[in-house]
Amino acid sequence: SAGVSDYSFRLYHAAEDTLIFVDERYRFSRADLATTASWTTLGAGHKDPLILKAKDENRTARTIHALLQRIVVYQFHNTSEHSRIRGKWPVDDGRWLKEDGANLAAVLYRLNRNERPYYNRIVHYVRLLAPFFSDFELEPEYDSILLRWRELGSDEVFSASQASDGFLRLIALVTLLLQPAADLPDVLILDEPELGLHPTANAAVGGLIAAAATEIQVIVATQSVLMVDCFDPEDIVVVERQNRDSTFNRLDASTLATWLESYSLSALWEKNIIGGKP
Repeated sequence: SAGVSDYSFRLYHAAEDTLIFVDERYRFSRADLATTASWTTLGAGHKDPLILKAKDENRTARTIHALLQRIVVYQFHNTSEHSRIRGKWPVDDGRWLKEDGANLAAVLYRLNRNERPYYNRIVHYVRLLAPFFSDFELEPEYDSILLRWRELGSDEVFSASQASDGFLRLIALVTLLLQPAADLPDVLILDEPELGLHPTANAAVGGLIAAAATEIQVIVATQSVLMVDCFDPEDIVVVERQNRDSTFNRLDASTLATWLESYSLSALWEKNIIGGKP
């Protein structure tokens, strides 16, 4: 490696429930030098990151910006009647899954045509978690595609407009997590993936997240006791609020060893042994 690129910023609460930068800086420290490089400061008081402007003039800022673009936050919460995940999407726009699952049908269509083993894994897993499901029905219409599928024992084709919120989120999560590792971002952030899922699917998705974490960095914000049991203590960071500050505490297996002989992590959470209770 030629060196290490660092990017640092601090945010502060401002008027109208907004956040502003009180500090934003970056640097590149060369590996062949013993000293750490000085910071380049981008100022304070701005609402939007100035690294976006700095990237046009500075190579280090450009590198950091490229790295930040490989961090994706996925949230499939919006499954309302007019949400993008329920509508048609250009069939050729299926290379990367959108943050809200808008192009889910296009991604599945691409995997079916070009990455058949991964597509089959997705179908298999959806069948395990939704036994009524048979297979997807992915046929482009005038360069657009709509998420459709068939159910076992029926010749009727169902569309995204007829799907429950939980079923749509399940398909999106399974597709996201069972893609080829090369198609995933370097850092994957999931916000409450358990929302709307059946308890059985909840635990299964937790297992898929744990498997994906062997390939990439995955950060999950969850309030699900079932999902917590899919991970080791060292994987868990408990977030609590003290006064107006958030505190972060990573669990330690050795400290909890005696408790874990008799209880699961979820049970310890429910007993307020590890914190994280309101």
